[in-house]
Amino acid sequence: MSNFLKKLWKIITYVRMGLANVFFIIFVIFFIVILTSGPGREPIPNSAPLFISFKGFLVDRSTYEPTVMDLFNPDMADQETIVRNVVYAINTATSDKRINALILNLSPLVGGGISKIEEIGQAIEKFQASGKPVYAYSDDYSQQQYLLASYADEIYINKLGTVALTGFGLYRNFYKDAADKLSVKFHVFRVGNYKDAVEPYIRNDMSDASREHNASWISTLWKRYTSKIEAKRSLAEGSIDSMIANIEQTLAEQKISQAQLALASGYVDHVVSRNQMDDIFKEKFGEGKDPGSFNGVGLKQYLADVKPILPSQDNNIGLIVASGSIVGGEGAPSQIGGRSMSNLIEQASNDKSLKALIIRIDSGGGSAFASEVIRDEIATARAKGLPIYISMGSVAASGGYWIATDAEEVWATPTTITGSIGVFGLIPNLTESFERLGIHSDGVGTTGLADIYEIDRPLSPKAQVVIQSSVDNIYREFLSLVSNARGISVEQVHEIAQGRVWIGEKALALGLVDQLGSLNDLMEHVAQQQGISGYHVKPITRPLSTLEQVMLALEEQARVTGDAAFTSAINEKWSGLSKLLGNSEMNNIIQQLDQKQANNRYFAQCFSCIAL
Repeated sequence: MSNFLKKLWKIITYVRMGLANVFFIIFVIFFIVILTSGPGREPIPNSAPLFISFKGFLVDRSTYEPTVMDLFNPDMADQETIVRNVVYAINTATSDKRINALILNLSPLVGGGISKIEEIGQAIEKFQASGKPVYAYSDDYSQQQYLLASYADEIYINKLGTVALTGFGLYRNFYKDAADKLSVKFHVFRVGNYKDAVEPYIRNDMSDASREHNASWISTLWKRYTSKIEAKRSLAEGSIDSMIANIEQTLAEQKISQAQLALASGYVDHVVSRNQMDDIFKEKFGEGKDPGSFNGVGLKQYLADVKPILPSQDNNIGLIVASGSIVGGEGAPSQIGGRSMSNLIEQASNDKSLKALIIRIDSGGGSAFASEVIRDEIATARAKGLPIYISMGSVAASGGYWIATDAEEVWATPTTITGSIGVFGLIPNLTESFERLGIHSDGVGTTGLADIYEIDRPLSPKAQVVIQSSVDNIYREFLSLVSNARGISVEQVHEIAQGRVWIGEKALALGLVDQLGSLNDLMEHVAQQQGISGYHVKPITRPLSTLEQVMLALEEQARVTGDAAFTSAINEKWSGLSKLLGNSEMNNIIQQLDQKQANNRYFAQCFSCIAL
């Protein structure tokens, strides 16, 4: 009887799996039908402005992890703006006779750093040089929004809006008193007077060294920020600092709104309502297809029209984006995994279509071991004959700088935050906290180091020496790597290291980087240096499975046809398929897809790869 039940259970299992696969195949076929029968690409008008609505944060690589259901609500995935997409679109539109202006909607922009804004600004300047006007508008302007707006020929603000120029600051919470109250102790191991990431756990305020070096780079960035805006808006030097110093008196005396103050101070050109804003653009560029809209070409629509779909077979410059904290192993999409990043570099070194490789780093550091794994893979790829260059984004510090040491050349933007050549370790100890709760630790070990990582036991002097020795050794290795890469003595490196951070301009003067420039500048330089004529940029990403390729094609269709049209087509066909199969079976399909995504942490990569 038991054998019969086992065989019956096996049969039921096979039938269940077979039906699940059938439903999954039906689901894939359903979406393929959408691809072949969905709405076509909307043509670009002969004369219209390129309209860019900046969403969320400016990023070098998408970090969003979508689900299948996001196809029915595409706005959920539209929370980031890929810098390279924006730069590519603006640069292409510069010589595109169909595009007669550029309109920047900055209201949805959260931020992303001065470095990324200046890279977009460089493209805007080239666009303006072609004789085409640029307009920027927002209900309010944060400091980062306003820096991007300052590149425009005309800036619009809502009549109830503000231009929130307040200055830069770096403020942290410090937990020493709280830790003392909870009887939590921290063992700190570090090399470098300026490696201050551990300070919040052992102090109640900034150390003098931390205050000194943070004040230095923040002041330098603020000076560049104000100088850039004052030059763009034809304002007197120092006028922004003067305005901030006297703003409360000015507002009290003049009794005007902050929008009117911005207009009177020369920060904006027009104070309007939303309806007036729409009317102005309709008058300039004509009516759009949607009721109440003005004529224009959206970023997605424009990229779908001008960006090549198929990669070139030769004359390629590879591009790998390394963004996020550096961790061991694979890492999440928002991290730089030691293994996954090394795999991408190896993949690039085996790609015969590549003439060179650029690695774009936007990272504040992380695991020293993972950083070394990646650096070693870069050295190996170069030894195989692949020239590798580094483009530093907003931040390339600590482990982010470690990775860069073995490249052909290292480029930073003027405002890149880099350096932080130092090492630290932080181990909490809860012995006293547990004792207050009546919890005690006891046991036996074969050596004096057996309890080294037990946080409910005191860290022995022997263990402290061992850990500090490891930190010291990593720091010496870091100094040696930088010394060999930059051609300066270890002693000289130590003088500018010790955990201190520098902005790109100062890093160039100190010899930590080779040149200043944007990612686009580096691409042009690499093409010239390697003798590549008519180069193509080839993103290097993990190879996709069949399912991921199907989902990528779906996302591409959504990008080409427009979110609204594509969603409408999906909903129409989804309704028909639901009637055919029934709602319960459709729910089973969705659950299977979600389970496949849960089992494959990189399922979402297929959505982000097109953005590169």
